[in-house]
Amino acid sequence: MSVIDIDNLNPIKWDERCTVFDVGGAFLRGLSPTEAGTRPQNSPRALEASDPPAMGASPVFAPSQAQPASTSAIMSFADAKVLSITPLSNDESRWVSLHSITYKDPKGTERTWESAQRRTRPAGADIDGVGIVAILDKPTGKEIILQKQYRPPVDKVVIEVPAGLIDAGETPEQAAVRELKEETGYVGAVSETTPIMYNDPGFCNTNLRMVHVTIDMSLPENQDLKPELEENEFIDVFTVPLASLWEECKKLEAEGYAIDARVGTFAEGILLAQRLKL
Repeated sequence: MSVIDIDNLNPIKWDERCTVFDVGGAFLRGLSPTEAGTRPQNSPRALEASDPPAMGASPVFAPSQAQPASTSAIMSFADAKVLSITPLSNDESRWVSLHSITYKDPKGTERTWESAQRRTRPAGADIDGVGIVAILDKPTGKEIILQKQYRPPVDKVVIEVPAGLIDAGETPEQAAVRELKEETGYVGAVSETTPIMYNDPGFCNTNLRMVHVTIDMSLPENQDLKPELEENEFIDVFTVPLASLWEECKKLEAEGYAIDARVGTFAEGILLAQRLKL
């Protein structure tokens, strides 16, 4: 295997697992998160070189059923990592706060519980945000929109559904349509909103509603996707066939990605429905 510094190379093809370059007849594939984690710090962004594919073959390595819906021109998560962790007091925090709760248990004994809360919940609102189940109805079958996003708390690239916080005066449905457009470029219509769901009630009061959105692929705006990401957002968008979502999650985890609980639970639900013939 030869190692090549690719900082000045241009990609010729994108696959949801890698970016492919042409260098003197050799085709190169980008590192997966697992591979990237093994290379020395400050080393060149390395790619593996291989023989060119057969005449007429597509120069994409390790193809899978998951296909990118939209992506940046070239973005690597390989250099994203935690540099340090320091204690943070409530006076210094912007997004979350830590609380000590005094309560009575079922036997009347007074106890305390430590809990975290978001600072961003609008006044008078009963939820923090929304998760979006966005389904594309393609001739080849239904596919779900997923995202890859680096998350510092777990120091991994996480496989997620589109999601976001609710703005003041917004309904969950309005927030879902807005966040879907901003993060993926897709324009959709709400078909279902779930009851309030709590993410980790033993740790925090953070909650959300899952909003189901259908996407009309015949609309011009869904042909020419234009995400509206903020300066500090780095998101790769891709789609996965619903029928193989569980297997795709297992493959992605094996490659070093973390699976968000909402994605994993949704995939497990589909798997159980298939096995139990519901």
